[in-house]
Amino acid sequence: MRYLTAGESHGPQLTTIIEGVPSGIPILAEEINVELRRRQGGYGRGRRMQIEKDTAQITSGVRHGYTLGSPIALVVENNDYKHWTNIMGAEPLENPDYEGKRSITKPRPGHADLNGAIKYGFRDVRNVLERSSARETTVRVAAGAIAKKLLSELGITIASHVIEIGGVKANNIDYHNVEDLHNKAENSEVRCIDAEATENMKTLIDEAKQKGDSLGGIVEVVVEGMPAGVGSYVHYDRKLDSKIAGAIVSINAFKGVEFGIGFKAGSIPGSEVHDEIAYSEELGYYRLSNRAGGFEGGMTTGMPIVVRAVMKPIPTLYKPLKSVDIETKEVYEASIERSDSCAVPAASVVAEHIVAWEIANAIVDQFESDQLERLKKNIEDYREYAREF
Repeated sequence: MRYLTAGESHGPQLTTIIEGVPSGIPILAEEINVELRRRQGGYGRGRRMQIEKDTAQITSGVRHGYTLGSPIALVVENNDYKHWTNIMGAEPLENPDYEGKRSITKPRPGHADLNGAIKYGFRDVRNVLERSSARETTVRVAAGAIAKKLLSELGITIASHVIEIGGVKANNIDYHNVEDLHNKAENSEVRCIDAEATENMKTLIDEAKQKGDSLGGIVEVVVEGMPAGVGSYVHYDRKLDSKIAGAIVSINAFKGVEFGIGFKAGSIPGSEVHDEIAYSEELGYYRLSNRAGGFEGGMTTGMPIVVRAVMKPIPTLYKPLKSVDIETKEVYEASIERSDSCAVPAASVVAEHIVAWEIANAIVDQFESDQLERLKKNIEDYREYAREF
């Protein structure tokens, strides 16, 4: 499977075209919209989330509630575009010096602004920031929603939660399964299942907002139900954990990824790192622990996949950092666009859908998958094979 996205932050719409999805998957626009609402939520979001009520339109690839196997096109209209028509319209300006076009010549530290302007030769960095905005993740979540629906049909479940914001860490992380984790995270304004940490995180976000500052954090995605052996060890570009890591870092502001105990593995002996193997007739092969986070050799082990990722603080600050005007080369405070003081809770939802896409893609790549029912049968047969191996 693959998808492309198009659209600017304040343009008329965001679009994604998805190819390679099996036929026969039941999907409704409202199921996608549920996931889009989750992305817009979370304590610390800015006023943009009150303006845009994201809803997806399915314009191709689905008929009478089922995927056709042909490319799926999803469109999310920008409700705020009516205020940006003259600024972001595709038609040439009659007056190139029109002041209302809101040109930006002061790139923001931490953004793509300056590097993108240099790369494409722009004197107006709005040409960069409109596309490099995290608003683009809207349609990535929409694509991931279809991937999640496919996984659910195969008995694979996925959830995300926040384990740290601005140095406040969740300590009481207690859940029975992925569904339980999902429900508990949904009941927290910051998607943290530790009630005490939730309140401390909210207080910290309020303080950062008052100071015109922003906060980052760490999110975790957990996947259950994956059979062993999905992915590959024979080529570097087929390792599934590598694909997930690359996809996570492709999300705006994400700077690092780990699986299982992750970086801790570099400070403890091997006897405390590797997962011992056991066997039972009921389960087949399984591990006595899951420090590897569900991966060995670029392939799934059959244990839950545990991915953690760090998001840096959003670099658009209401107390802006110093920058340089690219026209005058004089020192200025960086430009300010509408932004959030903390988007970590929303970012956990984005990460969840990015992981879902990569896992669904790996399954479709490994098993015959033109039709959902054939794919289900192939997965069931493979699980039985692995259990009896």
